[in-house]
Amino acid sequence: MIIYVICVFFVSLQQNVMNMALNLNKNLKLYYSISEVAQMFELNESTLRYWEQEFPSLKPKVSGPAKVRQYQEKDIEQIRVIHNLVKVRGFKLAAAKKILNQNRKGADKKADVLEALIGVRSELQALKKQLDFLQ
Repeated sequence: MIIYVICVFFVSLQQNVMNMALNLNKNLKLYYSISEVAQMFELNESTLRYWEQEFPSLKPKVSGPAKVRQYQEKDIEQIRVIHNLVKVRGFKLAAAKKILNQNRKGADKKADVLEALIGVRSELQALKKQLDFLQ
């Protein structure tokens, strides 16, 4: 029984890796509001506005007289990297800016790896709950 559960886990993990590699679940939405993006990262909208001032590479499209921010996927990827550096890894904004300026690709790669590891941890926790239920 344990071997079956482990096999199911690895098949599920392999499917997740394939989906990440092929990006089969592409989102068709072109623009996101500031509230949607803030909710994605569990941040305040004011934090995103502040990061726009601090990180010149983060420039969402602003439209209309009300200056409504419209975030694209490239903006969300930039926020994901900044969030990883500042909120997850605990860097100060100045250090995060320095890292982004010096080693952009390395920062991106580390954020991708961290995201994958968080997914794997969630899968392992689910597997542990299943195993605990069987015993």
